[in-house]
Amino acid sequence: MSAPFEPGERALLVDRKGRRYLITLKAADSFHTHEGFLSHDAIIGQTEGVRVSTSGGSSLVAYRPSYPEFVVKMPRGAQVIYPKDVGLILIEADIAPGAVVLEAGTGSGALTIALTRAVGPGGRVISYELREDFAVRARGNVEAFLGKVPDHLDLRQGNVTGGIPERGIDRVVLDLPEPWTVVPVAIESLRPGGIWCSYVPSIVQVSQTVEALRPAGFAEITTRESLVRTWHVEGAAVRPDHRMVAHTGFITTARLLAV
Repeated sequence: MSAPFEPGERALLVDRKGRRYLITLKAADSFHTHEGFLSHDAIIGQTEGVRVSTSGGSSLVAYRPSYPEFVVKMPRGAQVIYPKDVGLILIEADIAPGAVVLEAGTGSGALTIALTRAVGPGGRVISYELREDFAVRARGNVEAFLGKVPDHLDLRQGNVTGGIPERGIDRVVLDLPEPWTVVPVAIESLRPGGIWCSYVPSIVQVSQTVEALRPAGFAEITTRESLVRTWHVEGAAVRPDHRMVAHTGFITTARLLAV
């Protein structure tokens, strides 16, 4: 049985039209909509899936937000990587429990959260962000979703191209406009057989990245993109939805060869 909602938790409210609202629960506070207000106290102490009503009689259902629900609603500094791309990154970069991962381009922290959960307490994520305002926002988002910054997540502000002290890491995961500038750092820090994974929005960036990886000792270089389409299923009316999440970015992976 799920634990009841507590003050300070995030709650996702879903109305009868499927609109979603992410709130932070506070005793004696209220959530206001065009259909009246809802007291947070009506949710605190209740379990997930509870149905509550606004002062105007509008029905809402309260859940704890899942990872994709939180990511699309959380405060942003930088543009976040869509959950569909995060899933592909986790699989193609083989992010597994116990892995040591270097991330650069923390941004708003969406990918950082996923990496941290995937490696688990036995692993480690070292995440670099150049901009102070992005780093502050990312830390806040990590704390909001995970409750705190876990011990196995090392958030650093700085330029990763200047090099890192760690050696023998398992994965390099990049969300940067010029990932090819990190190739020298990756060669120094990755273990033989370690995986490079970079995410960029344009094919020109992909080309420059691949041309930097090839002569640097990387093999098995592959570029992918993910397209996701939902379906409308209601009785005999079964068809693809008219809208879909198509191109968002390219994911390039490679393996470092032994010298």
